[in-house]
Amino acid sequence: MSDIVNLAIDAAKEAGIYLLNNFGKVGKIENKGDRNLVTNLDKEAERMIVDKIKSKFPGHGILAEEGGGSDLDSDFIWIIDPLDGTHNFIRNINIFGVSIGVVHRNKFVAGIIYMPVDDELYVGEKGSGAYKNNERIAVSSSKELKECSISFDSSIRYSPDVMLNVLGDLSREVFNVRMFGSSVRALSYLAEGRLDFSVEFHDRPWDFAGGVCIIEEAGGKITDLKGNSVTHKTIGYIASNSATHGKVQKIVLSRIND
Repeated sequence: MSDIVNLAIDAAKEAGIYLLNNFGKVGKIENKGDRNLVTNLDKEAERMIVDKIKSKFPGHGILAEEGGGSDLDSDFIWIIDPLDGTHNFIRNINIFGVSIGVVHRNKFVAGIIYMPVDDELYVGEKGSGAYKNNERIAVSSSKELKECSISFDSSIRYSPDVMLNVLGDLSREVFNVRMFGSSVRALSYLAEGRLDFSVEFHDRPWDFAGGVCIIEEAGGKITDLKGNSVTHKTIGYIASNSATHGKVQKIVLSRIND
């Protein structure tokens, strides 16, 4: 696995440095759906990552936010978000990063998140621990919801009735709520204990794939909204420090099942 992890690190850092060097210099913005934007820089960063993977692992599958999927029946699938936090990036808000997750036979086995503004590299490999800039990290020890700082999905417009009810229920129980506009920021903070859990209703696999192994190897837990294991087809998740997972899931399910 070391060759896969090392290539993922190199690809994430190369793309991240490219994005940082072009921060504030967006040339072209396209609308790819309901208030869902993509820039020329997303596409170029993705091309850089995909080219590296294909040059070293031509038989591996790739699922990328901008380029779609190819060879998804392969034993290994790379799941890529070249620029997580695109809307922040467009508005010159410096909360964004690169996410790369690797799946082997439907199991997440490696994850890399790179936050270029602060030069923060998060790495998780199955069975080998989670690290930030080569220092071991771990999730928080919070057990009571009243102690928890949490992250919540900012795309409330897609299902406001359910999401606002869940947000209201959680906000009455927890210490405070954050919305970063970037899943990699929330997941990386969770892995190092700065947050206690995160709830996302509409995140796609490329949004969270880089964080799965990092969260799990840091002692946390990530499932879909109903408590099932996440896969490269999952939409929406609960990520936590493990200790709070059941309580959070109960609140979410009570509203989903209304």
